Amino acid sequence: MKREPSFFGDRAELVYIAKRLRDALRLEGLLTGAGVDYGVEADQYRGGVLFQSERNGAFFYVLPEALPMAHQVLRENGYRPLEQEPDKK
Repeated sequence: MKREPSFFGDRAELVYIAKRLRDALRLEGLLTGAGVDYGVEADQYRGGVLFQSERNGAFFYVLPEALPMAHQVLRENGYRPLEQEPDKK
């Protein structure tokens, strides 16, 4: 279910960046159908190989305990989730 930013506090984990509106809308339906609480916000990312530029995308966030389920939903539907780097100590 889509949640407001206040739901996540400072514990939001980035799980996917949708580069097209069609993908963002589909992913919202998939996560809602799977019962995953998520947040989404528009933001900019750098894209392109030879000619890099700032682009707009939909950034999807979940709580840390929902990461395994969110990754599973993404993979089962042909999306490649962002993998978080382990914390360095």
